[in-house]
Amino acid sequence: MSVDKNAPRIETLVMRLPVICFVVASALLCPPSRAQVPVFQVTPIQSSVRFNMQSSRPLTGNFDKWNATLTFASRDPTSASFQVEIRTASVHSRNSKNDDELKSRDLLNVAQCPVISFNSNKVVQVGKSAYDIVGTFTMRGVSKPATLNLVVAEQRVGSAYVQGVVPFELKDYAMTGSKIDEHGEVDFNLKADQVSGPELLRKKFP
Repeated sequence: MSVDKNAPRIETLVMRLPVICFVVASALLCPPSRAQVPVFQVTPIQSSVRFNMQSSRPLTGNFDKWNATLTFASRDPTSASFQVEIRTASVHSRNSKNDDELKSRDLLNVAQCPVISFNSNKVVQVGKSAYDIVGTFTMRGVSKPATLNLVVAEQRVGSAYVQGVVPFELKDYAMTGSKIDEHGEVDFNLKADQVSGPELLRKKFP
């Protein structure tokens, strides 16, 4: 009676075949991995976030503590998602009296409202390097629709400065005080570096 020495190998291959097929099928069905889309990182050291208030005596303060994320669902720049969270108590100017005013209940009210945030839900290209990011702006516990107007100034491929402004009406966020006029804004000047993935496919704009 002859013995097939290759039988155990054949049996093992037959047992593994469904597993191999499952792995191949999973690879075909799974969505693109993060490595297949551009991945950017905002560099805090070369970035800044600032609060501006328009009045007869303008007030300006920079925030020391904030976190911003910029992600893409595809190589299309309009697939971007942008979120930022700012710690209000980290605001400072060159004048301690101004700092106290900025942090007061009339303005940022840092004791009861520790965070300012912006969360995007749509990106629209409005120029060759200009985008409107439509989202929700939250300040002093009040959330309202807002549009962040962005301009992207490239330094080199995969590296750019992203500059934008979220304008708002002071009265819409319950800011009060005799020195306050009607308008304010939060300014973003962010350095974004691509850390992995392919380049963005920028659309031509007339």
